[in-house]
Amino acid sequence: MFIAYAVTASLLALLLLASASGKLRRDEKMVASFTEIGVPLSWLPLLAACEIAGALGLVAGIWVGPLGVAAAVGVVLYFVGAVGAHLRKGDLKGTPPAAVVLVVSAAVLALGVAAL
Repeated sequence: MFIAYAVTASLLALLLLASASGKLRRDEKMVASFTEIGVPLSWLPLLAACEIAGALGLVAGIWVGPLGVAAAVGVVLYFVGAVGAHLRKGDLKGTPPAAVVLVVSAAVLALGVAAL
């Protein structure tokens, strides 16, 4: 299970860093999506910081298992919020990508717990 956790956590960390980069650069598509669902643009740096922290925690979890599990819990909660925000506004374009990352995050959490 450890190898599965290490691989999936690393890939999820890369995805989180890419997403954080888009938020910090204020990518047009991201800004449009956040505006559409009513998230203030002033939250983008905080949301990016949460993703960066999650990515660092997942990678650190390769060496310190409980830290990886804690980071995975945080990432799952982050994406529960993301899916909820999209569903609240009826955003059918933005919900599936957030839901897919939520499922991947939950899988990484399960693998992290199994690897302890």
